[in-house]
Amino acid sequence: QVQLVESGGGLVQAGGSLRLSCAASGRTFSGYVMGWFCQAPGKEREFAAAISRSGGSTLYADSVKGRFTISRDNAKNTVYLQMNSLKPEDTAVYYCAADDMAIFPMRATIEQVYDYWGQGTQVTVSS
Repeated sequence: QVQLVESGGGLVQAGGSLRLSCAASGRTFSGYVMGWFCQAPGKEREFAAAISRSGGSTLYADSVKGRFTISRDNAKNTVYLQMNSLKPEDTAVYYCAADDMAIFPMRATIEQVYDYWGQGTQVTVSS
């Protein structure tokens, strides 16, 4: 079992930045691929970014590429999502997820693959 707790969400103006954190506890954090997903009001949850076990490989949705950066600190059992140049359309609940998938990034964009989820943190970007 892995427990995930997100933090760092809030209200920010368009063009601003936020840094989300996801602290993990339970089994060995470095054994898991980590992902960030987002769910906007009235929409389905969708993939934003993912990172390999070592942190050496990352994957981004086209909508956030160049603006968001995913990183992890395995010594601190934490994954981060640095969000820059935020847009009103980035407004969503952001969830971190973990999975021990065998191959990265082949299935890392697929929500159903991830076994463990946090409770989410709200990000609101005002225009």
